Amino acid sequence: MNYLIKKATIIDPDSKHHYKVCDVLIKNGLLFKIASKIVNTNGFKEINLPNLHISQGWFDSSVSFGEPGFEERETIENGLHVAAKSGFTHICVNTNTNPAPDSKSNIEFIKNKAKNNAVTLYPTGALTVNSEGIHLAELYDMKSHGAVSFYDYKKPISQPNLLKIALQYCQTFNGLVQSYPADASISGKAQVNEGVVSTKLGLKGVPALAEELQIARDLYILEYTGGRLHIPTISTKKSVELIKKAKNKGLNVTCSVSINNLCLTDDALQEFNTNFKLKPPLRTAQDLKALLKALKEGIIDGVTSDHNPIDIDHKKVAFEHALYGSIGLESCFGALQKLVSLEDAIAALTRLKETFGIEQQTLTEGNKADITLFTPSKDWKFTEEDIVSASKNAALLGENLEGMVYGILANKKLILNEK
Repeated sequence: MNYLIKKATIIDPDSKHHYKVCDVLIKNGLLFKIASKIVNTNGFKEINLPNLHISQGWFDSSVSFGEPGFEERETIENGLHVAAKSGFTHICVNTNTNPAPDSKSNIEFIKNKAKNNAVTLYPTGALTVNSEGIHLAELYDMKSHGAVSFYDYKKPISQPNLLKIALQYCQTFNGLVQSYPADASISGKAQVNEGVVSTKLGLKGVPALAEELQIARDLYILEYTGGRLHIPTISTKKSVELIKKAKNKGLNVTCSVSINNLCLTDDALQEFNTNFKLKPPLRTAQDLKALLKALKEGIIDGVTSDHNPIDIDHKKVAFEHALYGSIGLESCFGALQKLVSLEDAIAALTRLKETFGIEQQTLTEGNKADITLFTPSKDWKFTEEDIVSASKNAALLGENLEGMVYGILANKKLILNEK
């Protein structure tokens, strides 16, 4: 179908139309014409929305659904619908499924379930067989069938030699290794950040040291082996400093931060709300400030919603028994917009495309139409009515947000929110 977007402010520093108000004509999935005014002579479907802004489609590097194995949490079909309504045209889906995607057949299953969708799904392959951390999985075969990185979701690589071999092997086919930043021998069964709050509440605390020690180890190994390393969801001030030094050395390392760790501190735990039981844990105000500064400076490469639906039977229980995780797709943009400039927010939601091998489609005539539609000026409160996910475990529930997504136009499909 063909579309005519009317009076849209374009946010794209790589486009000559950056910050200009333009009409955009889309024919057969391509940006056919971008101009100050285009007359709709062919009866194309018009998109005309209040204070409409558009950018290239957003990308989330860490999204969990559930299917296969945990469909009660979320299916791939509805999960992609959630992503579209939240402004994301590209997502990487995590490996916390049953079975874990550790072979080409698992990768093919996930890709086939996501076919013909407005949102493009990129499978993450398990780094080790069944994500057990012992033997490397079929990395090359998975890469050949569409896996864009290798990661045992939220499970630290305990054996340093395993990371060494993975980084060396993946260089033969430009593979991307992800290593979750936590030293399991230190974090143990702790559930929240170690500090004043954990002591006050009587909860086992995991020190920032557990994250920082693992990152330091991983960076030493990366310096020795070469290769490409992505460190997902860092959460401490010292982690930022370690990664900054590594980048200054020229190491090929990238990192992300969860929107939850940019918005919330461990003070949120006062009422034992299990929606705040997260990995990594919510840290201190000092950590939050350092993360935000690092994001603005580009030391942190991107923001993820770290969307992780958990069914009510595993979330509405005593804090120590609840599973970790929060949904985040629906609230991600509105939360981020409160913290940084609009241009920085869009950069944080698109910059990691290069790391994961996803083509950047700038808003330039002739390029593929891969567009997120939004308004940056809408103030709203995130309530349960705004949740499209099957599970409702949202850490940012009740937060006042700034900026609302209208929808996406990608893969020749238009998905818009009703309100």
